[in-house]
This record gives sequence, structure tokens and C-alpha cells, in this order.
Amino acid sequence: MTYESIQVTPLTPTIGGVISGVDLTRPLSNQQVDELHTALADRVCIFFRDQPISHEDHKRFANYFGGIHIAESTAPWRVPGHPEVTIIHADKDSTFVAGEDWHSDMSCDAEPPLGSILYMHTVPPYGGDTVFSNMYAAYDALSDRMKAHLDGLTAMHDSAVGFGGITPEGMKLPRHSHPVIRTHPVTGRKCIYVNKGFTTAIEGIPAAESDALLAYLFVHVQHPMFQCRFAWQPHSIAFWDNRCAQHSAIWDYFPNTRSGFRVQVLGDTPH
Repeated sequence: MTYESIQVTPLTPTIGGVISGVDLTRPLSNQQVDELHTALADRVCIFFRDQPISHEDHKRFANYFGGIHIAESTAPWRVPGHPEVTIIHADKDSTFVAGEDWHSDMSCDAEPPLGSILYMHTVPPYGGDTVFSNMYAAYDALSDRMKAHLDGLTAMHDSAVGFGGITPEGMKLPRHSHPVIRTHPVTGRKCIYVNKGFTTAIEGIPAAESDALLAYLFVHVQHPMFQCRFAWQPHSIAFWDNRCAQHSAIWDYFPNTRSGFRVQVLGDTPH
């Protein structure tokens, strides 16, 4: 892949790229935006260093990719005056850290976000990495018989799995059905679209069969050959494609603090 206005350094052959040559505290050129779209499609998740962005910078960057997704389930953690921005924070007083289980963000929504843009301003002196896994590679590694078996199945994604115990009582928690194998609307590639963080059951088959298939897929998507690992530094940004990636935020830094903000990009209905 050739770029003229940005530089992309791959993290692994399969997934991840570190972007340089851009300043996200300023508006980007059309060419930079186009090449970042290409880099995201090619690398699945892209990373930036030394980008001390404001909330307005954060939102401007998200809007280059199609608008901002505001998830109902994140209402308790929104930044006052900036409902598009979600606080992501853990410290010595935290009893729960969202995102430890492998997941695709807000797959419980009717139109899950295209991607998530996470900015960390405060990070622990060590630990606190995020691991990402390529769902194209996970799908490609399935046998032809398993691909045929999963094709056409749907599964229920329920936000109560991840948010039921931490949201205010009576708050509406979305749940929606999506294909087990979805086709990416940009690349046309197939990828696995069930995740431990939100998927509760494959529909139309016995519960025992659903449980067994999901248990297999939840382990399969974690294979190290599909992964890259991002070590956070202050003012780093990770931008991942929720349509074809899963991630896990490793909570190995207690009692230290890890704090930042997330903005999500509007997506579409999975097919």
C-alpha cells in the first residue's frame, strides 16, 4: 500500500498500523482523510502518538469518517456539554473496568458503530495495553465446513451482558440480532461477528448447540496469530474498525490510573 500524505508502519503482518505525518489538533487535508480511510480498511486498527487533542478535535476527526454514534448505554459516562464523548476511566477505586472481555463495541445496537476512536491522556507507568484481533483472519482460518455451517445464522447481542449491572435502574438497554458472519460494506470481505462481551445466543438452533458454537468462536477469535497489542503512552489514540475487529482492554495496572475519552463513528446495519 502506497501513501503520499501520511506514513503507516505496520505492527504485525495481519493487523495494526502506527500513523505518522498528521496533526489531529488541526483540520486534515482531503488527501490525508482519504489515505486514513484506506489505512483503516487495510490495517483494521490504526494508532497515533503525541496527539493532545481537545473534545472538539476528537469530534472533528470522527466526522471525517461519517458522523458520530451516540450509544444509549453510555449515557452515565458522557462528558458534560459533549454528549458525543464518553469518559473511559479506571483507578484505585474502580471495581469494574469495561472492555476486559473480548468484544466489538456496542454490537447490541441496531446500527453498531463503524469504529471507535479512543484517546488516552493519562496512562499507568506500565501495563494497561489494549489487544486487538482481526475478524477477517479469524473467519479465513475456519474450515470450509464451519464457514458453511455458520453462513446465514443470526445471533442476539444484548447490552445487559456488559452494562446491566452498572447502569441506572430502569435504563433502557438495547438488544438486537445480527448475522454471525457479516460482510464488510467497504472491503466486501467476510468476518466473524459474535463476541463474548455482548452475544448471548445463536438464534434458531437448540440452546446447547448455540452455547457450544459460541464457546468455540469466543476462544477462536483470540488466537495470537490474529492479534496486535498496543502499548499506550500519554496522548496516544487508537482507532479501530468495529465491523472487523474485536479488542480486550487489559486491567493489569491496579491501583494506577488510566484515563481518556472515546468517540464512536456512525455505522450501519450488519449484513
